[in-house]
Amino acid sequence: MSKFDQAKLLMKARKLQKELQKEIITTEAGDGAVKVDITGEQKIKKIHIDPEAVNLDDIGQLEMWVEEAVKDAINQSQKLAAEKMQPMMGALGGLGL
Repeated sequence: MSKFDQAKLLMKARKLQKELQKEIITTEAGDGAVKVDITGEQKIKKIHIDPEAVNLDDIGQLEMWVEEAVKDAINQSQKLAAEKMQPMMGALGGLGL
């Protein structure tokens, strides 16, 4: 792969990273009691808990919903990143990766 091709690939990677930073995925658990916003780069932006949907006498349930929503958010952001990176994977093969 020429240096020119490598530079083009690097520019595409940087563009992809910026796109993933702007992508926001929202997941929820407990029928909307807990919502998580995460970027395509897997950075959590916000966790929202609906106080009317939470029983404070059952904090274990709330913890489970938060964990479920965060895990789902991470999984969805990983899938999004993988889908967006798929076209670049062939080009990376030319680098011996």
